[in-house]
Amino acid sequence: MLALCRSLALAVLLLFALQAGAAEIEVKHAEITPGEESWLLDAEFGIDLGPRLEEVVSRGVALYFVAEFTLTKARWYWMDEHVAGGKLTWRLSYNALTRQYRLSSGALHQNFDSLDEALRVLARLRNWAVADKGQLKAGEPHNVALRLKLDLSQLPKPFQVTAIGNKDWNVTAEVKRWSFTPLLETQAK
Repeated sequence: MLALCRSLALAVLLLFALQAGAAEIEVKHAEITPGEESWLLDAEFGIDLGPRLEEVVSRGVALYFVAEFTLTKARWYWMDEHVAGGKLTWRLSYNALTRQYRLSSGALHQNFDSLDEALRVLARLRNWAVADKGQLKAGEPHNVALRLKLDLSQLPKPFQVTAIGNKDWNVTAEVKRWSFTPLLETQAK
């Protein structure tokens, strides 16, 4: 009986440990496709803020997320050549008066009734022009790196101090790396 109680207590502790896991952002899918005048990036992210960050945003503290993209070409004689790169920033906030979450990027914003809806939209990146058509030569391989991260430097100063060394504020942001070779015009059709 004592062994059963111990194993049950251990199972409950493991369950709580799994639920209190660190927040995480992972790249589930990413691809570069040709557009009319530029190369376009589409990506899907898996976003898990964890209970602490969900509470922070629901209490009115805005969280900033940054998507970082780099495209390089390997060189045998020197460091990799930087071909293209860019950043997109989103602001996720909660308005207690309207009881809505707002996701903003530049002058554009969209309101949501729940945090899950806002995170679903944040998790989908569509038609981001990452390079001009003329920048990439067909048939030449390029290295791509992409990640979405929580930008703690844009938090209010008291929260930046709190975030230092606090595992509840530590969001693991995976960098997805892959090789991309633009197709020849005849292959693209």
